[in-house]
Amino acid sequence: MNSSTSSSASRRHFLRGVGVALALPWLESMPASARATAGQALGGAAAAGKAATGPPLRLGIVYFSNGVEPAHWWAKGSGATMELGPGLTPMLPHREDMVFLRGLYSQNALASTSPHLGRMNLLSGAPVSLDPDVIRVGTTMDQVIAGAIGDRTAVPSLVLGIEPNELRLEDGLSMVYGSSLSWVSPTRPATKEIYPARTFDRLVGDGTGRALDRSILDAVQDEAASLKGRVSRDDHHKLGEYFEGIRDIETRIARASKEERLEGWRPTLSQPDMPRPKHELPQDVPAHMKLMLDLVVLAFQMDRTRIATVMLNNDLSQMNFKFVEGVSGALHLDLTHNGRVPTKEAMYLKTNQFHIAQFAYLTARMKAISEGETTLLDNSILMCASSLFDGDLHSAEQLPVLLTGKGRGSLKTGRILDYMDKGDAHRKVCSLHLSLMDRMGVRLDGFGDATTRLEDL
Repeated sequence: MNSSTSSSASRRHFLRGVGVALALPWLESMPASARATAGQALGGAAAAGKAATGPPLRLGIVYFSNGVEPAHWWAKGSGATMELGPGLTPMLPHREDMVFLRGLYSQNALASTSPHLGRMNLLSGAPVSLDPDVIRVGTTMDQVIAGAIGDRTAVPSLVLGIEPNELRLEDGLSMVYGSSLSWVSPTRPATKEIYPARTFDRLVGDGTGRALDRSILDAVQDEAASLKGRVSRDDHHKLGEYFEGIRDIETRIARASKEERLEGWRPTLSQPDMPRPKHELPQDVPAHMKLMLDLVVLAFQMDRTRIATVMLNNDLSQMNFKFVEGVSGALHLDLTHNGRVPTKEAMYLKTNQFHIAQFAYLTARMKAISEGETTLLDNSILMCASSLFDGDLHSAEQLPVLLTGKGRGSLKTGRILDYMDKGDAHRKVCSLHLSLMDRMGVRLDGFGDATTRLEDL
């Protein structure tokens, strides 16, 4: 094989087709830097049938805007007898599944002179640009994870919301910050999907257009044929055995599925267990939120993605909460900034409870889904948080953060972790992000303003 042929082959770390990447086995024709793990089929059935030995870990993040009423946001005790403040009452059935985190903060958010948009760095800890001509914050931890492990599933990450992106300015800054929780780079937010029907179609397909029932090898056959002509005779034989092995795995998985038996871990759903949502955008806000949360459950259960974020509302949201009994007015101007009028403060509390009820719903749904001897919630970590603490005062000296799920045994629940008096160096929300990324298999020396993990998590 001449040098040009060798160079061409060495660049083929993966065979790629529409919506699938197939890792190559060890080949002597290729240098060590180009070798990939034998038998691993990223994004396809081979990985599910051969490499996986149990359910994967999933990470779900639910964001709500405009913070909380601090007097109502507290927890005491532990486990089933944990006491919760009024803002957290929807979590009462899930106290043993929950970790209440107090005192976490972002230094860049606290220091920003922009009371709302300058705090929209919840998942990155990076400073939000205050230059109207420069859109910049930071790559968020969910997208760092997606960049590292997203090729193991059809959809690298789900980024969902309820309200559309806003193009207006607020205090001279773009509302792209207020409309975006997840950023794929410091200058580019992830595309947020607000239509349930489009989300459903992406999950039921493969995220890119490849039909679900097509073989991995069918999807990469043209490139596979080309590669066979560019490697040594011994490697040609090795590739043949490798492809035959993958086809055999696919056949066995298909047979096991028909016979309703498992070989290794397989998703508990192979087809959706919910109807396709209507094409138009739901006009009923609670129904819309419930649909998006159901789609997160579907995505995790089918192993279509392992990372999801959901924005229940944009920052500075004018969402009218008349759908909650006893509440009237827009979330930001009428209810959050309520002038401490008792009747409006009571309505603001109900908005807090409504937001937490959505997180409780997601927790309950995932807890009810069995994955062998564990549940979908056991094999997940869910986070609920806002970018402000006291919504009325725009305070950011700490953040409201809840976790549920056992993280495949890596997270002890039924606890309160209070970092408020541990010193600023030990209460960084980015330390939490480093700890969560570790659990998702992505280990970094530092992230945002943190270089250490969150103690005691």
